[in-house]
Amino acid sequence: MYTPPLYRRILLKLSGEILAGEQGFGIDSDIVDQLVGEIQGIADLGVQVGIVIGGGNIIRGAQAGAAGMDRASGDYMGMLATTINALALQDRLEQNGIDTRVLSAIDMRQIAEPYIRRRAQRHLEKKRCVIFACGTGNPYFTTDTAASLRAMEIGADVLLKGTKVDRVYDKDPVANSDAKPFEEIGYLEVLQRQLKVMDAAAISLCMENNLPLVVFDITKAGNLRKVLTGEKVGTLVSGTS
Repeated sequence: MYTPPLYRRILLKLSGEILAGEQGFGIDSDIVDQLVGEIQGIADLGVQVGIVIGGGNIIRGAQAGAAGMDRASGDYMGMLATTINALALQDRLEQNGIDTRVLSAIDMRQIAEPYIRRRAQRHLEKKRCVIFACGTGNPYFTTDTAASLRAMEIGADVLLKGTKVDRVYDKDPVANSDAKPFEEIGYLEVLQRQLKVMDAAAISLCMENNLPLVVFDITKAGNLRKVLTGEKVGTLVSGTS
């Protein structure tokens, strides 16, 4: 039975680490196939999909900075890593019949279109999946912040963070067996508790613009579609919790 989606346009945030799978580094083709399957699963709902993907499976700017490299240089390297991931995801999406565009915040016209807000909106209106690469194009900003920013710019109805954890917890569920999950939580509580949902800048941006955020396990088959059709999956972060 067809269930109409709750949202017309979404921004899906994926961490680079998800693409690495169990190998911990690089791109696991089976994981990419799984993610493509999740996106395909919502194609018939008519939802317009934007994606921001991290580069942590290849390099993270903060880690490079901690190792002695200039932080800005490390961040630019991380932005290039997001482009590698974006192209890998685009290739597999198009092999599965999903028209896709990669828009980059750093100009590299041979492999991606430059990011222009109105162009991104037009692609979405034409039912093309749009992958935003290179974060914000500026060092010292994470791809979490880029996801919040792009969500605002394209007029997304919700920001979805696909992770390997089923919900937001009051503490690390891997290290603490007594960790308690939240079904709903407010932006301020996330900031006050310093919960590792997204970085503080990203959460603050969502709060200031009243953009709902759903954190859910994207590695479980069908979860993306369940979120979009209103099933109780993951944790809702909003201003009314």
